Amino acid sequence: MKAVVLLCGWLLLAGATAWAYEEVQVTDGGTVSGKVTMTEGKPIPKGFNLITFPDPVYCGRISTGTGWRILKEFELNADGGLKNAVVWLADAAKGKPFKFEVPKIEARDCRFLPFVTVVRDRSDVVIMNMDPVMHDIQAYETSHLGPRVLFNTPLPMNPHHKRFVTAETHEHLAGQPVTEEVRMTKGRKFFVMQCGFHAYMESWGLAVDNPYYQLTDSQGGFSLAEVPPGEYTLMAWHPGVGTVLEKKITVPAKGAAQANFVFESPKGRRSAHEIEENPHFGPDSLGKTLDIRPTLEVQTP
Repeated sequence: MKAVVLLCGWLLLAGATAWAYEEVQVTDGGTVSGKVTMTEGKPIPKGFNLITFPDPVYCGRISTGTGWRILKEFELNADGGLKNAVVWLADAAKGKPFKFEVPKIEARDCRFLPFVTVVRDRSDVVIMNMDPVMHDIQAYETSHLGPRVLFNTPLPMNPHHKRFVTAETHEHLAGQPVTEEVRMTKGRKFFVMQCGFHAYMESWGLAVDNPYYQLTDSQGGFSLAEVPPGEYTLMAWHPGVGTVLEKKITVPAKGAAQANFVFESPKGRRSAHEIEENPHFGPDSLGKTLDIRPTLEVQTP
């Protein structure tokens, strides 16, 4: 049985069914595996005109070659397998130990990496600036109730970086790590992180309360192991799609359950940020010539 659950509705459900996870010995656990795909290819990408943000030369090392930076939200293989979707058991009340390493997010080449991060609620994340330019991380919970600030923190730049950077500069030196606690409001699971200086620096997170989760691989595949036998609600989410998919599954003792998810590719205009070529809105409009060259990666819409 399959149902598409709008994000706001699922958040209300999550808030009503919260519980504390119990660690137990799992001797007859099964596995849950499958694949996440997206139909009809990639949607229209979000494009950002580099001259409207600071550091266009350095950040333009990843760009179209025409002054635009594209946010890389979707990674699809040839048959539609979707990478970096999160799949998790929403109602796993007990099971294997919930061990969790503190996630690390890097500002590197004017990107927040990784693009999707799974965190444990009431636990820390570490953010670090690897670039020779200033960054600032702003994190917001997202839901039908509107955004709420989780944290807003300048990211220190390593003082040993060269003072002037060019399009050829590939140097990365770690600034002082910033540690922040992710403390979600009851019922909320999703949050977004953006740079206060560079809007195309965007990263998303999901807060989980049990160890049965996984980000899909480059083929869109996932596998959850040591799941106690029983009936569960399996969820799948990708930040670029805007919906959560849900399936009811039964995991047999020492057996396997299979579940696949298919997201529909978003249609039409998704953002105020889209590439629109305008000869009057290029580097020369600033009254000076900027050497914006994609020396690291040439992006294509």
